[in-house]
Amino acid sequence: MDWLPRRMVVISGAGAYPRLVVEGARAAGVETVDVLAVRGSAARATMRAADHVQVMGVGRAGVGVRWVAEQGYDGAVLAGQISPLSLFRTRFDEETRGWLASLPCKTAHTVYGKLVSEFEKAGVRMFPASSFMERHLPGAGTLTARGLDERETRDMEHGAKVMRDMGRHDVGQTVLVKDGMVLAVEAFEGTNAAIKRGGRLGGKGAVLVKGAREGHDMRFDIPVVGLKTLKVMKSAGVKALAFQAGRLLMLDRAAVVAYADRHGIAIAGFESGLPAAPTRPEARA
Repeated sequence: MDWLPRRMVVISGAGAYPRLVVEGARAAGVETVDVLAVRGSAARATMRAADHVQVMGVGRAGVGVRWVAEQGYDGAVLAGQISPLSLFRTRFDEETRGWLASLPCKTAHTVYGKLVSEFEKAGVRMFPASSFMERHLPGAGTLTARGLDERETRDMEHGAKVMRDMGRHDVGQTVLVKDGMVLAVEAFEGTNAAIKRGGRLGGKGAVLVKGAREGHDMRFDIPVVGLKTLKVMKSAGVKALAFQAGRLLMLDRAAVVAYADRHGIAIAGFESGLPAAPTRPEARA
C-alpha cells in the first residue's frame, strides 16, 4: 500500500535527477523536502529546489549518515551520479575507508548497497530511487518517429540477454551490440564511456541496450538516460536505444525524443518480464 511521507531528504549527487525527485515529491504533497548535497557533485538547481540544504564531502559518508539520522526524516532517497573516479581520488576518513575495505568486491551495487545498509542501521528508511518519478519511467513501445528495424531488433534481443547475464555479476547496466556482436559492456567507467568505446570499435549503427538486473535493489543505482546520453550516442554513431519498460528513468523525455528524431535515432522500451520500479514508498505494517 502506498504511503506519503511528511518530511524526507534527497541525498544528491550530480545531474538533474535529484532535482526531479525533489520536484516530484513536492508535487505529490510531501510537506518538506530537504537535500543532503554531495560537495562538488550536486547541482545548484537541485539545492535551490530544496527546503533546506546540508553539504557533505563524499569522503565523510559516516558524517552524512549520522546527520540524516539526527534530523528524524520519514525517509531518504539516493539520487544522482557520483563519479566512479572518486573511489580512487578521494581522501576518505577512517570510517569510510573501513566500509570500503569490508567489501570484497567493489561495484556500484555493492558500494551503494553498503551505504544504504549504513543508513538503515542508523534508523534511516531508504525509499526506492524511483520514488515520485512516475513521469520519467517510460513503458513499452516506440517513443520516436523511427522504430527499430529488423536487424536492430535482433541486436536488442541479444543485448537484453547479455545484459541480464552480466547483471548477475554486478558488472554494469549497458551493452552495445551491432550485427550480433557485443561491442562494449559497461564496467566501472559508466554508460557514456562505454558508448564511446563501442562506437570506436564498431562504427555507426550499434544498438544500446540498458536496464537493471533481475532482483535489482531499486533503492539505488537505477538505470538513467538523458539528453547527454543521446548526444554521446550521436557522436559515437549509435543509432538505437532499447530499455526495459518501467525500469529506467528518462530525464527530460521531450527533449530526448526531439533530439533523437532530429538525428534518426530510434528509442523503444521492451517488456523484460521483471517488475516495474516503484514510484511510492510502501506503508509500513
